[in-house]
Amino acid sequence: MPEISGKRDQKVMEMINIDKFITIEELVRNFPQAVQFLMAKGISCIACGEPVWGTLEDNARRKGMDDKTIEQIVAELNQFLNNPRFIKN
Repeated sequence: MPEISGKRDQKVMEMINIDKFITIEELVRNFPQAVQFLMAKGISCIACGEPVWGTLEDNARRKGMDDKTIEQIVAELNQFLNNPRFIKN
């Protein structure tokens, strides 16, 4: 009978950690699931049908968001992107 060591092969998963300086293009290209989040927050993105350039911060400011709101959105977006059901294997 084979010995069971109790150890399992585990993939070390890197946490996604975006910041407010990420461009919308890079965000949508690398994390297409972010489109759903951006739309819910009222932030335009390329996939939403609008030509959008600049950073996440730039686009949030265009919607009248202040520093505190932008920080909260970035934190929520990181939580959203790190949700296990959205992580690519």
